[in-house]
Amino acid sequence: MNNKLTITMKQFKYIFLVSIFFSIFFMSCETSEKETQKETQKETQNTQTAITETDPLPSWNEETSKSNIIAYVSDVTNTESKNFIPIKDRIATFDNDGNLWSEQPIYFQLFFVIDKIKLMADAHPEWKTQQPYKAVLENNMDELMKQGERGLLQLVMATHSGNTTEEFKSDVQEWVKTAKHPTKNVTYDKLVFQPMLELLQYLRANDFKTYIVSGGGVDFMRAFVTEIYGIPEEQIIGSRIKTEFDYNDGNPVIRRLAELEFVDDKEGKPLNIQKIIGKKPVFASGNSDGDLPMMQWTASNKYKNFMLYVHHTDSVREWAYDRNSHIGRLDKGLDQAINDGWTVIDMEKDWKVIYPFELNN
Repeated sequence: MNNKLTITMKQFKYIFLVSIFFSIFFMSCETSEKETQKETQKETQNTQTAITETDPLPSWNEETSKSNIIAYVSDVTNTESKNFIPIKDRIATFDNDGNLWSEQPIYFQLFFVIDKIKLMADAHPEWKTQQPYKAVLENNMDELMKQGERGLLQLVMATHSGNTTEEFKSDVQEWVKTAKHPTKNVTYDKLVFQPMLELLQYLRANDFKTYIVSGGGVDFMRAFVTEIYGIPEEQIIGSRIKTEFDYNDGNPVIRRLAELEFVDDKEGKPLNIQKIIGKKPVFASGNSDGDLPMMQWTASNKYKNFMLYVHHTDSVREWAYDRNSHIGRLDKGLDQAINDGWTVIDMEKDWKVIYPFELNN
């Protein structure tokens, strides 16, 4: 079944990215002169912490990627460095699928769509004879692909709309607790990358503000990833469907509509970053060509910047793929990373472990 899914993912990815969405706000405040003085003191204190830390990235091997990251953070948090970046401008953006957790053989949110259709089937007996639902219920991916983009979009909207934001959040949270990956045989939240968790923590310890900027659905991610990554819900940016407010007889709700609003992929990423964050990142991390515009936007920052690509090279512990993959294709991005001297993680070579549960092995 996995082979069939992988072969048809090029079609599936387009529909998926054009199917889920987000709503987020960014709050900013002006600091007084007294607060500015306190910020400067904090910057100095964190600089000392960054310099004296012996191993902030323990799951990373002593390779170029690790040394580049530590050298960059130490430099831009040093108040005496010409490359010093004020705390308010230390913005770091991270893609999610394939960058903070795995994405094979299909995007994990697509597994949610398929599982949800099967769960809803008892209330829709007509689905047994209606496509594209019939194909899902029969695990017939070849037939599902014959339904085309329209059919796939029907599935996404059937599982992502017609409910409130709270109802959708509850559905996702229940799925995360119970659903298991078809080959790894663990729940999907266990397939996050331990080295990237350490990187997020390291950056925050040095007063970087970390954001997720993903093509995945914002409400899907907000339902559970905050606890995993330590990134607040308001700092999670993704694709979104339209919503509407309903006073609901004194019990207000936000209802999710079966209509697309914004796809947070490729050029959509810098557009959403500017609209929501309002600042260029100084640090950006991704794993595919879909992240390239975000990397290019970050590279144009006047402050010293850092672009980090995760290259999936480990076919034993995870998956190996890049230029010819239907999922997470890394082609043009890899070329520019090499030409411009960006840091590229060789997953097989650079990481001691992939997933947190491997720490116990």
